[in-house]
Amino acid sequence: MSVTLQQIAQTAGVSAMTVSRVMHQSPRVSVETRERVQAAIQQLGYQPDPHLARMMTMVRGRKKARVRAVIAVIRETAPKDALHQTAYQYVPIEAIRQRAEQHGYLVEEFWLGQDGLDSEKLVRILQARGIEGIIVSPQSSQMLCAQLDYRAFAAATFGFGLTQPSLHRAAGNMNLGIQMAVKQLSARGYERIGLAVTQWIDHRAEGAYSGAMLHAQQSLPVGQRVPVLLFPHNDFSRCRKEFMDWMDAHHPDALITFDQHVPEWLNKMGLRVPEDIGLVVHDWTPTMKGYAGIYQRRDHVAAAGVDLVATQLLQNETGVPEVPRQILIPPQWIEGESIRAKLV
Repeated sequence: MSVTLQQIAQTAGVSAMTVSRVMHQSPRVSVETRERVQAAIQQLGYQPDPHLARMMTMVRGRKKARVRAVIAVIRETAPKDALHQTAYQYVPIEAIRQRAEQHGYLVEEFWLGQDGLDSEKLVRILQARGIEGIIVSPQSSQMLCAQLDYRAFAAATFGFGLTQPSLHRAAGNMNLGIQMAVKQLSARGYERIGLAVTQWIDHRAEGAYSGAMLHAQQSLPVGQRVPVLLFPHNDFSRCRKEFMDWMDAHHPDALITFDQHVPEWLNKMGLRVPEDIGLVVHDWTPTMKGYAGIYQRRDHVAAAGVDLVATQLLQNETGVPEVPRQILIPPQWIEGESIRAKLV
């Protein structure tokens, strides 16, 4: 049975705080009291717990140095990459920092491809800094983050852009988002609902956009099914002709697509939103006032990604997992003036 500080204090006729001070060689204890406490320690056969002592040493050291651990957020920068357009939304650093703070971590961004920073150099920097947790946020079609050596890190990624290596990931559930949008549009009397996004967006979501749309169309008469338009270029501003040809061929009465370029193209075709055609933004953000849309709630995606890394750090797990965990955040439907009201 282990001996407690309270038992030593009772035997020596002092307080537990005084016993603690003697053990830590505090000069605030008189010689007579120190000898009395040491005699009680010897009489009771007290042995310190090495695990507890180590833990308390680490805690005191951190308080003294005020050192805080860091989670690295790894972005990508590639010159002239179309995925850096403002039309493509990414998980904001502010949302990542907010969740990391709740776990006690700081957050720093590192940009692969910027100022000669390649994957090998970045790994050396992270290890030299003692950074063990990383969140990968793919932001280029070149997937520079796929070249990193993940063996020494607790890692997670956002979305499905990074397919190999397959890390733990947090993403929006866009299968659910598309089905939600189709249901909302159908409730307003739209019958020919079209989806127009880039191939990269659909690929990044593992076919969730096109798959959900094809699933929704199975319950429609064949004449109401509008083929999915996957813009052939990541820079979809170059896809005006493909869009107009698709519109002329299939005549959708509602679109799930981008808030950029498409409204201008519709205007040039003499179509008014929402009088002639409904428009739903596939990736709505609070800056898109007036548009109905699918809000992917990236603040919750950010929180889930941080949680995945923090859990691995707590469990001392590093490297590419054998079975990657996936957290899907359900999106939120946003009402807007770009579609007509529900039918009564």
